[in-house]
Amino acid sequence: MSQMPQQAAVSKCPSCEEPLEPGDRFCGACGYDLSVVPARPEDSPTLAIHGVVPAPDDVDWPVARDSDGHGHPAPVHAAAELPGTDSGGSPLPPPPPAAPPSAPTAPAAPAAPAAPAGAPAPGVRFDRPGEPEEYPLQAPDPRLTAEPAPVPGQAPAPEPAAASRQSAPAAPDAAEKVCVACRAGRVDDDGYCENCGHAQPRERDHMEQESGPIAAVSDRGLRHHRNEDAFSVGCTALPDGAPASVAIVCDGVSSATRPDDASLAASRAAGETLLGALPRGTHPQQAMHDAILAASQAVNALADEPATAREQAPHQNAPACTLVGAVVTAGLLVVGWVGDSRVYWVPADRTTPPARLTEDDSWAAQMVAAGLMNEAEAYADERAHAITGWLGADAYELEPHTASFKPDRPGVVVVCTDGLWNYAESAEEMAEAVPLDAASRPLHGARVLVGHALDGGGHDNVTVALLPFPAPSQGAGSA
Repeated sequence: MSQMPQQAAVSKCPSCEEPLEPGDRFCGACGYDLSVVPARPEDSPTLAIHGVVPAPDDVDWPVARDSDGHGHPAPVHAAAELPGTDSGGSPLPPPPPAAPPSAPTAPAAPAAPAAPAGAPAPGVRFDRPGEPEEYPLQAPDPRLTAEPAPVPGQAPAPEPAAASRQSAPAAPDAAEKVCVACRAGRVDDDGYCENCGHAQPRERDHMEQESGPIAAVSDRGLRHHRNEDAFSVGCTALPDGAPASVAIVCDGVSSATRPDDASLAASRAAGETLLGALPRGTHPQQAMHDAILAASQAVNALADEPATAREQAPHQNAPACTLVGAVVTAGLLVVGWVGDSRVYWVPADRTTPPARLTEDDSWAAQMVAAGLMNEAEAYADERAHAITGWLGADAYELEPHTASFKPDRPGVVVVCTDGLWNYAESAEEMAEAVPLDAASRPLHGARVLVGHALDGGGHDNVTVALLPFPAPSQGAGSA
């Protein structure tokens, strides 16, 4: 799993995010002692889940050590550090040089030695602004409830004596949308039933998709007024014919403008990039890295659209979202992420331990990685879920994370937003919530997990994708 940047390898203070100079022992802004931050262990490309690396398959993926020497999984490395090969065994072409990080629009003010509680540090974003416990019900369309104005000199129309005298609504054509409430009325262009006046759910309030052996479900939840999550799933084949499954899950940042558009654009761009690169022989980890960059460009482009300029007030942020994804082949599992959505590994044999394969880009994770707090203290803080990484034109710095794993047994890969893992945070809790038949019935399993979050309170949008490992041949799916 990834580790947060440490003194030996980064140029930012882990306490206040102020840029550091090489050789600094103390932060010039807040005075934090950099010597107390442990050095990051060496990177390694591919990790073995449960300590056993299976026999290599037809693709010559690299194999790495089991742990970092302290009983923890080996850390994540940048995709550019992986000397991957294509399916024919030829070295991959070197990736293009990374563009220098864009400077902030305004210089950051020096941070005080002690920030007040609740104040975000530079590069930190709160994606869950304060909101009421319950959203008010949407007001009915006044066109459906207002009485017609009386005409001067004309007697009022008599009331119908009985309901039997009312004309029955005309049956909608087969091509027209039917009301979900009365099941009889026609839905107008504004989303209301012409018969009963009921407001119709939007298309993204609940989405389900099954693609071969994988599936994903997304739901608005019980407290949000819209669904700001999005996903992309698909199946393809490597050049040697081996199957590969792809899932991307994006969570819109609620404090940003048009977060639902951001998540949709990012999920589509990342999914299309992966499904296009894998059949060409691109190493899955390099393909994941490139997919995250493509998603970032798609979200950045939203800030330049004229429609955005007209809608957006000067104080609002650019569209933004987080991203997490997974690629599953016959012998390799690759994950990539920016933000606080997660990937879990749940083995088919529930007597063996599950694992979380990602590390949050969040304030709490940063404090734990820097050794400033233990996990219980960090996640009890009100700043715990402030994200430190996201996709968007105003992102402080884009740092895509990727990692490769070689599970030694079959299982299920769970890709989800925090709307689910808030109700099953540990790997053990997630494994308990995943149905035993999730590998053979992924759509059913995804529905069960969404239901688990809704039963727990549904305070956020919920999205989850399930991918069986190893990737089965295409054509298998849920019963």
